[in-house]
Amino acid sequence: MHQNAAQRAHIADVKPGGNLLMWRMRKDLRDPRITWVGKYLRCWSLDELPQLLNVLSGEMSLIGPRPVVEAETVLYGDFLPYYLAAVPGLSGLWQVSGRSKVDYGKRVRLDAKYVQTWSLLADLKILLRTVPAVLGRVGAN
Repeated sequence: MHQNAAQRAHIADVKPGGNLLMWRMRKDLRDPRITWVGKYLRCWSLDELPQLLNVLSGEMSLIGPRPVVEAETVLYGDFLPYYLAAVPGLSGLWQVSGRSKVDYGKRVRLDAKYVQTWSLLADLKILLRTVPAVLGRVGAN
């Protein structure tokens, strides 16, 4: 990201309708905070590699709902308990279902579905679907 990204983009507070939240929810929108290097890293999901350290330390799971910022939790509504019941993951049902091409409401439902139907086999299927999704840049912006 650019230095002083928040000031450069005139980002509103993180609230429904605020620019920062819109950029987090809709990765297809041009985020002026992202440099060309950052855009490349995001496009190929290379920006996710440092999170492997979080997986190894036990703070994250390999598969699970993607972490969200606290401001986004209000958008989960009645589905929030499902999200909170899971350990955030490096990849998940949302990533292999289209990522940024999926609207936020569907992302929330996918997170809830993941928790409701969790199994080791389901995690293995998601893991196997992750590789072609990343290499094929499905929904990556």
